[in-house]
Amino acid sequence: MYSARDQVENEEWLDELERTAERLDFDADARSRAADLFLSNLPASERSKRAVLATSLYVAGLVEGDRRSQSAVAAAADVARLTIQQRWKPMLEDAGLDAPGW
Repeated sequence: MYSARDQVENEEWLDELERTAERLDFDADARSRAADLFLSNLPASERSKRAVLATSLYVAGLVEGDRRSQSAVAAAADVARLTIQQRWKPMLEDAGLDAPGW
């Protein structure tokens, strides 16, 4: 869970998440879920926030049925696809969400 303080302190990152979601043409539900996931998984290091941002977007797309490929999300968020590939399952499980049935 996160606090209002987390939202305020990470406003710049949430703006970046919104811009990236716009590039990916995510719907409102996926954007909201991505913001929740990002704030719930804030890393201590500023350096890791871009990776969490990208992974949050990917997981939100899966959960909300607005899927994008790992490659598309990685390109939009300016991270390596491997970054998302290594992090999405643990984030999904930590959030208590179920993976989609492909």
